[in-house]
Amino acid sequence: MNQAELKLARKRSRRGLVERGQLAEALRQAFVYLSPRRQLKNPVMFVVYVGTWVTLYLAAANLVSGRSWGYELGVAVWLFLTVLFANFAEALAEARGRAQAQSLRTARTDLKALRLTEDGVEEVPSTRLRKGDRVQVGEGAFIPADGEVVEGLAVVDESAITGESAPVVREAGSDFNGVTAGTRVLTGHIVVEVTSNPGESFLDRMIALVEGATRQKTPNEIALSVLLSALTLIFLLVVVTLPFAAGFLGISVSVTTLVALLVCLIPTTIGGLLPAIGIAGMDRALKANVLAKSGRAVEVAGDIDTLLLDKTGTITLGDRQATEFRPVGGVSRERLAWAALGASLHDTTPEGKSIVRLAREQGARVEEALIAGSKGLEFTAQTRMSGTDLPGGVRLRKGSPDRMTELVEQAGNKVPPDLAPLVEEVARQGATPLVVCENEQPLGVVALSDVVKPGIRERFAQLRRMGLRTVMVTGDNPLTARAIAQEAGVDEFIAQAKPEDKLRLIREEQAKGRLVAMMGDGTNDAPALAQADVGLAMNSGTQAAKEAANMIDLDSDPTKLLEVVEIGKQLLITRGALTTFSIANDVAKYFAILPAMFVSAIPQLQALNVMRLESPTSAVLSAVVFNALVIPALVPLALRGVRFAPSSADGLLLRNLLVYGLGGLLLPFVGIKLIDLLIGRFV
Repeated sequence: MNQAELKLARKRSRRGLVERGQLAEALRQAFVYLSPRRQLKNPVMFVVYVGTWVTLYLAAANLVSGRSWGYELGVAVWLFLTVLFANFAEALAEARGRAQAQSLRTARTDLKALRLTEDGVEEVPSTRLRKGDRVQVGEGAFIPADGEVVEGLAVVDESAITGESAPVVREAGSDFNGVTAGTRVLTGHIVVEVTSNPGESFLDRMIALVEGATRQKTPNEIALSVLLSALTLIFLLVVVTLPFAAGFLGISVSVTTLVALLVCLIPTTIGGLLPAIGIAGMDRALKANVLAKSGRAVEVAGDIDTLLLDKTGTITLGDRQATEFRPVGGVSRERLAWAALGASLHDTTPEGKSIVRLAREQGARVEEALIAGSKGLEFTAQTRMSGTDLPGGVRLRKGSPDRMTELVEQAGNKVPPDLAPLVEEVARQGATPLVVCENEQPLGVVALSDVVKPGIRERFAQLRRMGLRTVMVTGDNPLTARAIAQEAGVDEFIAQAKPEDKLRLIREEQAKGRLVAMMGDGTNDAPALAQADVGLAMNSGTQAAKEAANMIDLDSDPTKLLEVVEIGKQLLITRGALTTFSIANDVAKYFAILPAMFVSAIPQLQALNVMRLESPTSAVLSAVVFNALVIPALVPLALRGVRFAPSSADGLLLRNLLVYGLGGLLLPFVGIKLIDLLIGRFV
């Protein structure tokens, strides 16, 4: 499959809820899941499974003895369909997950690799590559294995993984050096160090997780399963003792009716849909191009209390541009622009290029002879400045205000009194101030402005309504950080932050009982990603970051963390909504079956027959039929998820009660009555 076909397949897989092939596969798998061992894993549906065989046996026994057997067979058939529909829901969720993983699997092909050896270069199949091997990848070649770029720079097409056509840059020595097997180098030449053995890459593990027959249950899902099992046991005890109570009233209740009553009273709807809801949550994450290493990670994202976010690239566009020259001490704006241009001649960063562009737009020029004889000073984290040495002993420097002030004072020069207020003013406006000096004499300030992303303030407001606290982490000075934080609408910020500050903050939040999520891409982010309850690593980042995180964003989009939280919230909301619906619609079944069972001995119970059902037999069968049909009717909602609407916990509870609680209470009255009208004349 080529790149165009692969992208087309991915688009088709996202077009609808399910495809025809997935339906056929899920239906076949639903019959496979009928094995007793498989059914034992779901106690609620196992009770229905046993009830199917009991009523089927009773129908066969009646047939052999010449007694009426249609009622027993009808109950047995619909109990069987109830189990089959529940299996179908789970199988369909798994089929959709496998379809999503198909595009990832096509990228994991047996490619040829140019492996570097002591004797030169040898061509080997990608399956022979081992962790630590180094391979050479040239223009137009496919990357044969997961790894990190250790030499060179290349533009890489990752559409086979992300589905997006925009190429990305991968460079040695940066935090954007991670590459994935099956992606293609468009331009450039790189040397990649393989970081995993065949079958052990993160892509292999994610595909195995999505396609696996078993799925680890999350803590909340386990707790809900225990609750459903307890309810099932309670109703089982009630139904077992019911014949003794009926005996005192002189009422004979058939075993078939008791089985039907038990199945209609236990929470079969949520019991049948619960596995599908969990699998669909992971599938929605995969649709967003997020690989979750476990269902637990997706679910925990819905319970997050604190979001730890980098400023650059997440809250802001991450493309700081020079916007203004502000001179000090009587220096002309032209002189400052010339010095800023000269200090940036050898600066290849986007910020440095923007200073050169702005200075030239304002008419500044540096003579060619000076440029030819100049020497550049590269920026480092230790010096926190960069610059140029021009012929004739002219030293031009630009850097952080505190570092440049220190440089001026070390040279024995005076700092202009208007420099500090100017730096503070630029920072308060949300820009980053860089001080420009000539021969250790301050000339003024360059303002680097980073634009807050459109709509980010509204998204933070939504998160706040859900009870989430957002914390912005930045290396900017406190004044700049405060201005950006206020504009973006985050709750708190940490300025001049170092990697260890992230780890400290996460531990402090967790010590207070809060769940924390963060995003990172570098090796220095790995400790914090591992410590966070939800750690989202970018696919473009280092292998250490991807190994430490429990989620990987194939798009390498720094804002994806916000989407992950929404996916987790939707998973929890969907499970809660369908649980509310399931328990509520059991109430309506009481009004169908209980009057039918006891009305002959207690005529007063006729008042509870509010649906005016045709006969006791019709009432029981109608309730069983509705109980079975409601499961496939809710499968689309379980797979798609309840519509996400940011709200407080109280708001979500009220919405659940009004929509799914009240709906679950009223819908069975309508459904059972309609079914009774259809079958009442034939039973």
